[in-house]
Amino acid sequence: MASHRKSRPTGTRVAGIRTPALATAALTSVALLSQSANAAPAADDKPSLEEIEKKVDDLYRQAESATDKYNAAKEKTAKQRKRVDTLLDDVAQRTQKLNEAREELGSFASAQYRTGAAAPDTATFLLADTPQDYFDQTQLMDRMTGRQKVAVDDYVTQQSETMKKRQEATESLETLTESQGDLKTAKATVQRKLADARELMSKLTAEEKARLAAIEKAEREEAARKADELARQQAARQQAQEEAARQQDGGTASSGSTGSTGSGSPSSTAPADSSYASKADKALAFARAQIGKPYVWGAVGPGSYDCSGLTQAAWKAAGVTLPRTTYDQVNAGTTVPLSQAQPGDLVFFYDDVTHVGIYIGNGMMIHAPKPGTYVREESIYYDGESAIHSVVRPA
Repeated sequence: MASHRKSRPTGTRVAGIRTPALATAALTSVALLSQSANAAPAADDKPSLEEIEKKVDDLYRQAESATDKYNAAKEKTAKQRKRVDTLLDDVAQRTQKLNEAREELGSFASAQYRTGAAAPDTATFLLADTPQDYFDQTQLMDRMTGRQKVAVDDYVTQQSETMKKRQEATESLETLTESQGDLKTAKATVQRKLADARELMSKLTAEEKARLAAIEKAEREEAARKADELARQQAARQQAQEEAARQQDGGTASSGSTGSTGSGSPSSTAPADSSYASKADKALAFARAQIGKPYVWGAVGPGSYDCSGLTQAAWKAAGVTLPRTTYDQVNAGTTVPLSQAQPGDLVFFYDDVTHVGIYIGNGMMIHAPKPGTYVREESIYYDGESAIHSVVRPA
């Protein structure tokens, strides 16, 4: 805990200030130092452009995370609303059946009243708050005809089921209200993060914006260099696989028809099969057609997209259904090493899996980056190699 303290000099230790002159001088020095510190803050207190860039990027990432929560809440709200509507329709139908059963019982009561048969018992039954309690009296049950008993049983069943469905509808409405609250909270969070990012950027001078643009350009150039490096590695690996396959084919031919079950070509490093490649081509064709459309949080097309909305729509065009959010999409397929990424694979970013793009080969992807930008092709290293979370093959 004391590692920040300076070690004392090894000379003679001064036990304390013994004279008023020394005390006055020391206090004066402290006062002057305090005034200097308070009067003129150092220019270094202002954050650097790199720090501002990191802060803005962090805010956009937080907004994207909140967007995923918004998307999940929106999806849950839509499902819950549909369930509530279904339950309310069911309750209405059951209420109609209940009324029909009540009318049938009423007709029996009227008939008994006209004939004078068991009028008091039937009237008491119809007026009871809990008919089942009254049915326990065997005297009434014994006097009822078979048709009357069927009508009574149907009434009790309809009443019980209607009450149950009404309770389910009430609970579903409460869940819907909660989901709508989550939706509102997530939306407010996104808007606040985006407003904070815009405010930070608005405070930059023209010179600072130019310097920031230069920093971002250097980052893009480094990302492109890393993408080229990955492309060369993948090409070399592919060439090695093809050479190994040719050698194996030649060895098999020279050894006759006996074949070999020894080593074989490693299936774990084989390229994606033709079925996957065909679907991936359709997904990529769709994604390319969206280039230039704006990023809008929560959007799923056709005029704008957020990151997971774009990947979901692209693979839907290939006949593959993906979940709505990034943290669900990351589990909707087979994880593969980055070195084995194939066109069409999904590339996920950050530890909290808040961004995704669709790989197009050669270290590049198509993605909807962030608010204020457009769907574009970009290096998968756009935010550094450490930002890459995983690669998933969705079909």
